[in-house]
Amino acid sequence: MPTADQRLDELEAQSIYILREAFARMKRLALLWSLGKDSNVMIWLARKAFFGHVPFPVLHVDTGKKFKEMYDFRDHYAGEWGLDLRVDPCPPLEQMDPTLPPATRSAARKTEGLKLALEKYGFDGLIAGIRRDEEATRAKERVFSPRGLEGDWNVREQPAEFWDHFNATLPQGAHLRVHPILHWTELDIWAYTQREGIPVIPLYFARDGKRYRSLGDQDITFPVKSDAATIPEILEELATTKVPERSGRAMDHESEDSFERLRVAGYL
Repeated sequence: MPTADQRLDELEAQSIYILREAFARMKRLALLWSLGKDSNVMIWLARKAFFGHVPFPVLHVDTGKKFKEMYDFRDHYAGEWGLDLRVDPCPPLEQMDPTLPPATRSAARKTEGLKLALEKYGFDGLIAGIRRDEEATRAKERVFSPRGLEGDWNVREQPAEFWDHFNATLPQGAHLRVHPILHWTELDIWAYTQREGIPVIPLYFARDGKRYRSLGDQDITFPVKSDAATIPEILEELATTKVPERSGRAMDHESEDSFERLRVAGYL
């Protein structure tokens, strides 16, 4: 049975292998930065994979609705880490599908903003920090996931991935999503953040009996009850909690197929 440190070493090595594989196979690669704990770990891994330098652009598709603490974090660490940061806006809510529930419709702005950024920059690969344990639809993902011409995801036609053999063949005229931390858990993310000393947005720590487990737009993201004000306390809480990680995300409480509709259309 591997120790906790050995497990983190194995996760890190696998993620670095995936990042290097993506960089070797794709000509126009970018890393999506949502500013949350998972994508911050991903940037940390990319810096390790390429000896302290992220050799591709870091893209923030900005809804304009993030918390101030998130924007402050982005602006500070983009400079400190020497990132080639691209910030691209999302279309207005009025242009989104009116049949979607309110929070899901708001989140759809990111999907459309990403499509516009893809058209603008011509990326053939996008690195995204999703994990299988976050949500049932994401559990169906692949490490190298082909997207259609409109960025859409066909869950029934995902390539098989056995024994670290990945199909990185680019779809004609489309792109690949690359998921280096797909195999990590929320507990792994926090254990690795603690071990590595990765900077953390303060909103993740409890204040007045509440904290954010997952960060998104201010108007559709809410804190959960918690007294965990340090990373060790978060790790202790996660070891026993039955509360889902995305319980503070408004769209996860809307219609059953809301999230899947977004993901099929190209959401992260």
